[in-house]
Amino acid sequence: DINIAAVVGNQPVCESTDNGDLPSYVAVFIEKEVGNDLKSLKKLDKLIEQMTESKMQLEEQAISSEIPKRIQSALKNAEESKQFLNHFLEQESHLFSSINSHLLTAQPWIEDLGAMINQIEEIERHLAYLKWISQIEELSDNIQQYLMTNNVPEAASTLVSMAELDIKLQESSCTHLLGFMRATVKFWHKILKDKLTRQEIYPYFMEILAQLHWPFIAPPQSQTVGISRPASAPEIYSNLETLFSQLLKLQTSDELLTETKQLPEKYSLPASPAVILPIQIMLTPLQKRFRYHFRGNRQTNVISKPEWYLAQVLMWIGNHTQFLDEKIQPILDKVGSSVNARLEFSRGLMMLVLEKLAADIPCLLYDDSLFCHLVDEVLLFERELHSVHGYPSTFANCMHILSEETCFQRWLTVERKFALQKMDSMLSSEAAWISQYKDITDVDEMKVPDCAETFMTLLLVITDRYKNLPTASRKLQFLELQKDLVDDFRIRLTQVMKEETRASLGFRYCAILNAVNYISTVLADWADNVFFLQLQQAALEVFAENNTLSKLQLGQLASMESSVFDDMINLLERLKHDMLTRQVDHVFREVKDAAKLYKKERWLSLPSQSEQAVMSLSSSACPLLLTLRDRLLQLEQQLCFSLFKIFWQMLVEKLDIYIYQEIILANHFNEGGAAQLHFDMTRNLFPLFSHYCKRPENYFKHVKEACIVLNLNTGCALLLRDVLQSTSGQPPATAALNEVGIYKLAQQDVEILLNLRTNWPNTGK
Repeated sequence: DINIAAVVGNQPVCESTDNGDLPSYVAVFIEKEVGNDLKSLKKLDKLIEQMTESKMQLEEQAISSEIPKRIQSALKNAEESKQFLNHFLEQESHLFSSINSHLLTAQPWIEDLGAMINQIEEIERHLAYLKWISQIEELSDNIQQYLMTNNVPEAASTLVSMAELDIKLQESSCTHLLGFMRATVKFWHKILKDKLTRQEIYPYFMEILAQLHWPFIAPPQSQTVGISRPASAPEIYSNLETLFSQLLKLQTSDELLTETKQLPEKYSLPASPAVILPIQIMLTPLQKRFRYHFRGNRQTNVISKPEWYLAQVLMWIGNHTQFLDEKIQPILDKVGSSVNARLEFSRGLMMLVLEKLAADIPCLLYDDSLFCHLVDEVLLFERELHSVHGYPSTFANCMHILSEETCFQRWLTVERKFALQKMDSMLSSEAAWISQYKDITDVDEMKVPDCAETFMTLLLVITDRYKNLPTASRKLQFLELQKDLVDDFRIRLTQVMKEETRASLGFRYCAILNAVNYISTVLADWADNVFFLQLQQAALEVFAENNTLSKLQLGQLASMESSVFDDMINLLERLKHDMLTRQVDHVFREVKDAAKLYKKERWLSLPSQSEQAVMSLSSSACPLLLTLRDRLLQLEQQLCFSLFKIFWQMLVEKLDIYIYQEIILANHFNEGGAAQLHFDMTRNLFPLFSHYCKRPENYFKHVKEACIVLNLNTGCALLLRDVLQSTSGQPPATAALNEVGIYKLAQQDVEILLNLRTNWPNTGK
């Protein structure tokens, strides 16, 4: 909508166009103000000003009329909100007063109820206390009644229930109740155990075992039980099951009351429960035999013969395995026990061995031969115990005894001493640098000298000896010993190598190089072994605690970018590279000496290919190629494949640069000279290496491309030269070079080679 206001004199004229009749209104207005008098047009400027002013007044009026309405509405809303707020405040005040009044009224009730609740809670505690006492007394009365009626099995079952209650009460702070419970369990346990083990069951149990010829001293093949079973065997085994089960019921209370006999804390044996009572009884005759033969002044108790008692224990375990698995284990399974009869039996015998070792080791700690022999026998015993009899490494074993600080440090010292002696003997052996498998081609790929293979076998044996140690810290100490031995062996190899430096292509020098390569390769393989990866993780934790490595090194270890052998491998790789470089330099010097005549060849005046019936090798190139061939054959036989590959590739790299710079760039070539060079290189030099790779010319990139440039036909050479001169450094120049097979040489090098050609046409310039 458009509102137009006009002021005529002092009378405003307003018309609304809400009805949409704006054109007619405008026409009437113009007719009235202007009419037919053209001179009235002079009023237009004044009319426009009046109209503009009227418009502004109308807008101001509209605004001034709208704002008060909004303000009025806002004030009204605020007033209503204020009234609501006052109403709520009045309600809150009234409610607050009511609550305070109610609290004051209820305060005596709260105090009375609180006192009553405290009394109720205390009564409940007393009641619970009395219930526990009543329960204990009820169980105690039941045991007494069962014993009075000579019902020992039920009495034992009730004692098990009482012992389980004792276990549940362990977290209680009621010390008197705990003491009463423990005293009651101890009282009945002593009576029942005495009744079962001494008066009734024990003699009968031992009698049953005697009927089964327990213990089995002879091997299983010669045992009478199981081969010729007596007629009463079913009854014997039934009685065995009954007695075994009754003795087993005392196990819970026996564990509560009997302190397990433990070796001193310095051996850090893992916590373990006592051997179950029936197995303890079955072990009794064997324990007596062990102590009789291997303690005191018996002839069988010889400190230098640990294999005697170790072999005896292994034999006992083997003799009883079948019986324990077939007759005892089903009884344990039937009563719902998780105990493994065979392992429980082995655990009981193992404690005899641990006690014997703990007593003997201090007596032979400083006798190297005896101590070393003891360690060897213990390791053999442990290996058979775990592999043949399935004894878990988490149970107490001989490695815990060997891990005791004094014994362990002595073990490390002896291990180092004998390893160094072994290294001395292997390096001084006449066959030290000869491969054991030199006559077996498919086995002797690495061409490993005997000393290196013996050394790595020594390290492997050391790993086998310590890998079952119970703690990672002990294993890491042995790992450091291995790394020290590797470093010592590397130093010894370096010393021998320096003595052979003058004969860097000799047999011994190559054997040393093969040894270094073999040790480095094996260590790299070991770095990916699960055992050493676990040690790497353990080392990472130790380094992180001690802050002995930078964050970068810790990150590399954690991400497996590096390994525990990286330092050793890096040193060996550096030695290998130095030795290979020395060999390459030696051969390269010989080749350069043999190439002196070839360098002086008259490339400028050789006959062209068309003037010769058949192309033949340059006579001056023969010494060069013969020397190269002989050395390649010699080193191929003496170095392992991987080393020889590195060697010939390093040699080719130097040879390529030498021929390019010292022979090609140092001479000018006519057409015949360029063709002869191409023939010598492609038909004689390159094929020397065809046995080692499919395309040997790819390793002589400078020489190959130089021959291409020198042997381009004249037209192509002229065209290429013009392109290079007109598009220096531009893409078209690169494309032109690629088109003729030039990828390695730079544009400037190609221009130099083109200038070495003498067979340019005479253009009159």
